Amino acid sequence: MRIRIVDAFTDKPFSGAPAGVLLLDAFPSDDWMQRVAAEVNHAETAFLHPLPEGGDADWALRWFTPAVEVALCGHATLAAAHVLNPAAPIRFATRSGVLRASVDDGLITLDFPTAPLTPVETDPDLAAALGVTALGVTALGVTALGVGVLAVHHTGPDTDDLLVEVADEKTVRAIVPDLRALTPLSGRGVIVTAAAEPGSGHDFVSRFFGPAVGVDEDPVTGSAHTALAPYWAARLGRSDLTGYQASPRGGYVQVSLRGDRTLLRGRAVTVIDGSLQAPF
Repeated sequence: MRIRIVDAFTDKPFSGAPAGVLLLDAFPSDDWMQRVAAEVNHAETAFLHPLPEGGDADWALRWFTPAVEVALCGHATLAAAHVLNPAAPIRFATRSGVLRASVDDGLITLDFPTAPLTPVETDPDLAAALGVTALGVTALGVTALGVGVLAVHHTGPDTDDLLVEVADEKTVRAIVPDLRALTPLSGRGVIVTAAAEPGSGHDFVSRFFGPAVGVDEDPVTGSAHTALAPYWAARLGRSDLTGYQASPRGGYVQVSLRGDRTLLRGRAVTVIDGSLQAPF
């Protein structure tokens, strides 16, 4: 059984976000897919099979972390589109509805639902787990936390993350979270973000921590950008932006906010193309 490992949101091997991709005739058991994802041990592994012609979608698509199945994943979808390399736009049937992808000279565009942002009350334990003094303003006003201010939004329902704005890009890059303390404080994960440094070539920076779903730090989280896009579009007054996810591997996500849809753009590179010796 053929399996690929694809680095997404990058044009260079060994950077961006790695994902496993398996094209199947049908979905096997959930247990088997979870075991494969645990064996691959990347943030996500994508499992796909073709659907009959004439329906609402062309492929069925599911995503598994090493620990759980998730409702939405950007980088593994981009990796799947890279493997399929369709001549025309394709549609994926997923737990988050029908997602569309197109490829133009290697540049992949994903059409995802925009994540709604809901201001939530600041939890002092969250700042402590992140180890930062954060700065921001929510639609509900500001919440004092020691000598700083912390802005937190919930991004559900498909992503179920917490989005936290901190003081600056330097703070985002320097975070060393207490992952054990962070685990019970969110649903899927925590997005930490800030405006980019002037002259950096990107508009905002982020990192993503998901220990609750078996991903301590995700290298590049496409789905998180469905929340980052509306957040920074409102702050910066522009709907077309570039985000940089400042993980150790790093990667760029171009975003275009289109109302209740967000377009995510990036490139991908296949780094391993092999055979899985574990039939279901």
